[in-house]
Amino acid sequence: MSDMISIKPRKQRYMLYNAPLHKKRKWISSHLAENLLLKYDRRSLPVVKGDTVKVMRGNYRGHEDKISKVNVRDQTVEIEGVTITTAKGTKIAKPIHASTLLITKLNITDKWRRQKLESGLSETTKKEIEKEAAEQLKVHKAEQKAEEEAAKAEEKQKEETKEPLKEEVTTELPEKTVEPAVKEEIPEEKVEEKSTEPPKKKPATKKPTTKTTKKKKEEGET
Repeated sequence: MSDMISIKPRKQRYMLYNAPLHKKRKWISSHLAENLLLKYDRRSLPVVKGDTVKVMRGNYRGHEDKISKVNVRDQTVEIEGVTITTAKGTKIAKPIHASTLLITKLNITDKWRRQKLESGLSETTKKEIEKEAAEQLKVHKAEQKAEEEAAKAEEKQKEETKEPLKEEVTTELPEKTVEPAVKEEIPEEKVEEKSTEPPKKKPATKKPTTKTTKKKKEEGET
């Protein structure tokens, strides 16, 4: 938390909330147990999924188990076995702040984390770290295989429990004898013979001109 400039809690909370993720990730760190502190010559480390931690404060004080999830945005951690019941009755993981935890066993399966831990240590401690990492990798692979087998077994059980589909019974109906349709003789209509003579034109009637109509109107008025 060396980036803190102001003493005011309001500004400190604002900075913590709006900090970038690469800084938030470093702040999710916990103290190491005494044996780890002497071994790695470090006081604290950022927590990682798979680390074994012990809750030091709160209702779950004294609970020790592995970390199942690390939420960088909220700067909280979820631990196996630490749950709360909702109003509906379902159990969900309770988020815990990393500052209330104590790391009792480190997850060293990541080579980058190992390199950071090994920096500045003697060769004997480095060899011990490598041996411990190899053992953890074996256990991790065995757990993955067990999870895969369990998932396959569940799928098989689901398939077996499914009800078999009822086979559709097909009954053959007797074939109907279709009588041949009798064609009705339609009488041929007589087609009127068209006359070859051209049609006669009607005589065109001439319309009275405007002058004659005006004269007729004048005569009628008189």
